[in-house]
Amino acid sequence: MKRLKTLWRSLEPKRFLKFCIVGLSGVGVNLGLLWLLTEHLGLFYLISAAFSIEVSIIYNFILNEFWTFRDRVGHSSDKILLKRMAKFNMICVAGAAINILVLAGLTELLGLYYLISALFGIGIATLWNYGMNIMWTWRR
Repeated sequence: MKRLKTLWRSLEPKRFLKFCIVGLSGVGVNLGLLWLLTEHLGLFYLISAAFSIEVSIIYNFILNEFWTFRDRVGHSSDKILLKRMAKFNMICVAGAAINILVLAGLTELLGLYYLISALFGIGIATLWNYGMNIMWTWRR
């Protein structure tokens, strides 16, 4: 039981909640843009997904940088900020691959509506993104 408490504290539940709140707002950006590009511009949903994921990555980085991980950032130079953004983007691009694989798999193989599939992909990618970013982008 003591190990579970230690593990729980190391996951920083308050910070994870902030990360999820930011991510939830990013879901709105992601799905809104995915829908707009697919339904109104006629792009194939996987192309729309790649673009909308990258836009939401940038959006999420900005909010996480200045809210979720503000205590770990301090007064960083522009160079350090861009370095953190590059790290965040690299990790989240791997998360995007997970997201797109789940999206395509659920949509093509199981016939789920692409926006529902996207939600599952986002959920799974969130775990990857948080774990990796806490260890690399905003480590203590």
